[in-house]
Amino acid sequence: MLEKIIILDFGSQYTQLIARRVRELNVYCEIHPFNNIPEITSDVKGIIFSGSPYSVRQEDAPQIELERFMQHYPVLAVCYGAQYIALHSGGDVQPSSTREYGRANLGYVSQSSKLFKNINESSQVWMSHGDTITEVPDAFEIIASTDSVRVAAYQVKDTQTYAIQFHPEVTHSTDGKQLLENFLVDICGCKQEWTPDAFVESTIANLKAQLGDDKVVLGLSGGVDSSVAAVLLHRAIGTNLHCIFVDNGLLRKDEYEAVLEQYKHMGLNIRGIDAKDRFLSQLAGLKDPEMKRKAIGRVFIEVFDDAAHEVQNVKWLGQGTIYPDVIESVSVKGPSATIKSHHNVGGLPAYMKLKVVEPLNTLFKDEVRRVGKTLGIDDVILGRHPFPGPGLAIRILGDVTAEKVAILQEADAIYINNLKEAGLYDQVWQAGAIFLPVQSVGVMGDERTYENVICLRAVESVDGMTADWCHLPYPVLAKISNEIINKVKGINRVVYDISSKPPATIEWE
Repeated sequence: MLEKIIILDFGSQYTQLIARRVRELNVYCEIHPFNNIPEITSDVKGIIFSGSPYSVRQEDAPQIELERFMQHYPVLAVCYGAQYIALHSGGDVQPSSTREYGRANLGYVSQSSKLFKNINESSQVWMSHGDTITEVPDAFEIIASTDSVRVAAYQVKDTQTYAIQFHPEVTHSTDGKQLLENFLVDICGCKQEWTPDAFVESTIANLKAQLGDDKVVLGLSGGVDSSVAAVLLHRAIGTNLHCIFVDNGLLRKDEYEAVLEQYKHMGLNIRGIDAKDRFLSQLAGLKDPEMKRKAIGRVFIEVFDDAAHEVQNVKWLGQGTIYPDVIESVSVKGPSATIKSHHNVGGLPAYMKLKVVEPLNTLFKDEVRRVGKTLGIDDVILGRHPFPGPGLAIRILGDVTAEKVAILQEADAIYINNLKEAGLYDQVWQAGAIFLPVQSVGVMGDERTYENVICLRAVESVDGMTADWCHLPYPVLAKISNEIINKVKGINRVVYDISSKPPATIEWE
């Protein structure tokens, strides 16, 4: 049975990061909202309480039944979790005289505490809280302090409940990984057996049991997620997996032919469908980003459904849904706000009558890549930058035409090829060119021009949740700009996007 840790999410911006750190220690974990906790099964080895943007003193602050967890499982409570346990056990929590945010150093560490094994005094930690624990009950033992925070960590005596008022999951806490490993291994008794090899073995076995001799259709995109999902399914059911790769006319230059050839070399049972005209006709005149996304999603389902009907007795739809998609579909205060819709998330029309199988829905993006490497998938596919489902339609601001797509494909190809030639492609999380709905005056060959503007976007990220713009070398940017302006008819100006996420998204639409 797969051992796991349950992380209760109280709304912290760092909750996913806690999960990622636990996974990096080869321990499987799941995130669940505090108000939607599943049945705790015998494979659960411990519980982690996340932080929260709420104060424990607010009337609408998240509430849970502490005894349900503290009496039966080891618990590690972080920030809000630590304050919540202290307050509801008879201690006191008050607003900090000054907001405790940023680096601090431990001034006292209990050398006998299992949680702080191999962690010394003066270890740097990252504080981020507006409240602080001012008093703890007699049954609590303070096991760490800083100069300004007396109760930086405590243990409830004679229990396996530990709490900290700093964030071990961020890299600024220099011994954060050691602390988490102490909790997982020494306190919870986890064996650290969750590896890419173990995931592949168990997933293929589960898929065989789940699908039997049933047929599955899966829409391939050329991206990492759908490719890894396809290979897992192929290992489980062989030619009963029917892959479909749709050319929506919104792919990168020559991508349809190149990716289709790659997939055939992988031994997948795949069919390509040219639907360029069908998509572009439905996008004609649409300027609103959501309308464009929904039109693309609708046409994709129609095209995919037509192709799926040509496979007799198909019962399942395979999808490359990954864990962040699942997490973001359930928020701690009801449905998450919709920033943008995705045509491959959120269910299927009833008329398709297919069950959904999602072999990657417990993995983060970097874990998907590691699993792909275990499966022997080519680095060209595993290292490919994320590309939006709606394709270049959301990199063309305003209405989409075949002419604009052709211009953007040429500019984007020059951009990406130059990044590869300069050895920068693998250092960038995602890069792409954007066609702006503005024209500007220029001079080319002694003539006045009034042509289009291309914006270049390149970001660094781990999982796309946050991102910083890349500081690409000026000579490389200059070469890209020069080539685009000289070689792509209709472009006379190139600009570079220096916005981070947040507040800006990675894509422009």
